[in-house]
Amino acid sequence: MDIFYITDTQVTLNQQPAPDIATAAGFLWLDATHDEVSAAPEVWRDQIEALSGTQVYDLHLKDITNLSHPSYFDATQDYEMVVFRKLTLSDAVPAPKSEPKRKIPAALNKLTTSPISFLLMQNVLVTVRPQHSRTVDLARHRLLDYKQKPDSNTHGARLPTSPEELMLRLLNAMVDQYLELRHPLTQQLDRWQHALLDPRRPFNNWMALLDSRLELRKLDNLCEEQRDAIQELRDHIVDNHDGNSRAKDLLLVRTNDVMEHISRVLNHARRLEASLESAVQIHFAAMAHRTSEIMRTLTVITALFMPLTLITGIFGMNFEVMPLLKNSAGFWITMAGMGILVVLLLLYFRSKQYLEERSRSRFDS
Repeated sequence: MDIFYITDTQVTLNQQPAPDIATAAGFLWLDATHDEVSAAPEVWRDQIEALSGTQVYDLHLKDITNLSHPSYFDATQDYEMVVFRKLTLSDAVPAPKSEPKRKIPAALNKLTTSPISFLLMQNVLVTVRPQHSRTVDLARHRLLDYKQKPDSNTHGARLPTSPEELMLRLLNAMVDQYLELRHPLTQQLDRWQHALLDPRRPFNNWMALLDSRLELRKLDNLCEEQRDAIQELRDHIVDNHDGNSRAKDLLLVRTNDVMEHISRVLNHARRLEASLESAVQIHFAAMAHRTSEIMRTLTVITALFMPLTLITGIFGMNFEVMPLLKNSAGFWITMAGMGILVVLLLLYFRSKQYLEERSRSRFDS
């Protein structure tokens, strides 16, 4: 577990001895991984109690080590707990062997998630995260590389002033990772739409399409859980924050910003799901239209040959005396009559616009 001591001007890592949080001017950030906590949960809890003076409850300790826990918020008299599911590198979390192998596009493979737990205590922020976390690693590097700017420079980055602010910064960066997926997901949807509506190549990759819809539905549910957790955190800040009004307003602004980003991801996921559903419906409508065109062509051909079949059936009767039967020009007269009949039928079908749409589609192609 790494111990960050953050003040208004500097950040130190693993300072020995650890600062006394009761008299320190800043706050502590205690950063641990799931593997560290799962290996010795009681030892980790004792370390947290020694540094913060607060003991983590047994049920919350189980929640922290539960890698399938959804996003949620809980508050006690001693601390607040936030569990937030973040994006995880797909190669960092292998799929369980019991799950069947699915053909999911590369863009949707990036939707693998894992939980990160936050414990907000008095002047202490505790995080328990996966081993590979781009957001937390980047935040650590930024804090350690921080250099105080001159007072005249008002545009430089500043250090977080409270555990709540640091947590909201981390949450905001995690949600922004979902926003980065909008472009590849939109491109993947465009490829699905082209594949579904391509008349030259029938679409048969239905299992991959179904898996993609399931992944988008998972993203939808994930954003709902995230938004509910952050909403409960916001309500808790409004009801119980004891700081000055400016600090409270800044926390509410950051909380609202996180919720707004989650809503953007949620709306985008729903738009993608609706667009994909529309593409599937258009695909089946196009298939029904092509089937209708084929049936129309077969119907016209059948209508053209029905009178010809009638004529050949009449001349195939076994009568000794029949018109044109013994006439040397009878065959050609019959063929000419059949040809004229076909032409008349075609003109009739065109007047009824049975062939107009078919001919127009050939002209457009």
